[in-house]
Amino acid sequence: MAGTDLSLSSLSVRFIRQGKFIMIEDFETIKRLPPYVFAEVNKIKMEARKRGDDIIDLGMGNPDSPTPDYIIEKLVEASRNPKNHRYSVSRGIFKLRLAIVNMYKRNYGIELDPDAEAIVTMGIKEGLSHLMLAIINKGDVAFVPNPTYPIHAYSVIIAGGDVRSIPLIPGEDFFEHLMTALKQTWPKPKVIILSFPHNPTTVTVELDFFEKLVDFAKENDIYIIHDNAYADLTFDGYKAPSFLQAKGAKDVGVEFFSMSKSYSMAGFRVGFALGNPVLINALSRIKSYLDYGMFQPIQIASIIALNEEMEHNAVNDMVLHYKKRRDVLIESFRFAGWHIEKPKATMFVWGKIPQQFLDAGIRSLEFSKLLLDKAKVAVSPGIGFGEYGDEYVRFALVENEMRIRQASKGIKHFVNNEEFFHKAV
Repeated sequence: MAGTDLSLSSLSVRFIRQGKFIMIEDFETIKRLPPYVFAEVNKIKMEARKRGDDIIDLGMGNPDSPTPDYIIEKLVEASRNPKNHRYSVSRGIFKLRLAIVNMYKRNYGIELDPDAEAIVTMGIKEGLSHLMLAIINKGDVAFVPNPTYPIHAYSVIIAGGDVRSIPLIPGEDFFEHLMTALKQTWPKPKVIILSFPHNPTTVTVELDFFEKLVDFAKENDIYIIHDNAYADLTFDGYKAPSFLQAKGAKDVGVEFFSMSKSYSMAGFRVGFALGNPVLINALSRIKSYLDYGMFQPIQIASIIALNEEMEHNAVNDMVLHYKKRRDVLIESFRFAGWHIEKPKATMFVWGKIPQQFLDAGIRSLEFSKLLLDKAKVAVSPGIGFGEYGDEYVRFALVENEMRIRQASKGIKHFVNNEEFFHKAV
């Protein structure tokens, strides 16, 4: 099967079992997962690069900065010890759980038990997906904002549950939409999955939002799962609260934290789930059947990353790094004729498609293809995050300032070129 495309966009692939052709769409779980929207843009991007086009890729949120030296040095040192080459433990070694608990106490004033209320995961996607497998029964309902990071919805679907989208729309009350959905949904939801600072929209909240959410969850017997991946990437004096700071939060839910963005450790796949001991135990139980934990030198390096962060100022350096890129993108795009609201957090910019394209009926996927073709800039189409994102595209701040300015020049030529526009429509 070498060289065969087994992606969801190639559903014609067939397997032979007991003399019968088996189609991929014969698998019920796979049938419930739509083709990956971003794959269309990625395919065009790769074709352009094969032709020799210089594509400025602001699509995938894949950090391009190196992991800080003090973390790498510990990783190398720990890797040389053969004792660390053996199986680890699925819930993570104790000192790493203690390190994340101590970080939460320093940053948020939250007391957590490293044994009962903390577990190490192989990134948030793995942790969230396995938690859904542990707690979602067939037919259970989850409320998920729309737009949203795709795994928030599809982890529920993979686990056999159903998703009800809650509109997350600028200028509209999220809790009003939540109450409407609650009245119209049966069976009532088991869980709400959400994330602030938000990917892709960059929406931020204050602590009173989480306090209101906890009250809602208690009144309606619903679990809360909060993805806190962008907790540290905040700008202009804004500090993102932790869901667990809300009174009673541990009674109803857990929070996931990732080292991928704050410490530029995306490939290391280090995450955590923290909070409600019943949910932590459920995740621990299912992980014990599925994995032996991550490579132990990575865990040891992560302990040093968390414990020595203030000494090395690693997170603050990362914040300044993304702030510079954000400012350059917003300013240079404004000069290019595309006015985008400046985000207070995350490593993304959520840009509404210029009005002339929306008036002509062009939405995010088509616009992303045009942007790639005409401006040589790759972005993520908003429809990939849900129907309410279809008038937007997401920019990831993963190219340097010079490249971002270069992107703005291509965008200026595209957005303000009447010939391109009329050909497009």
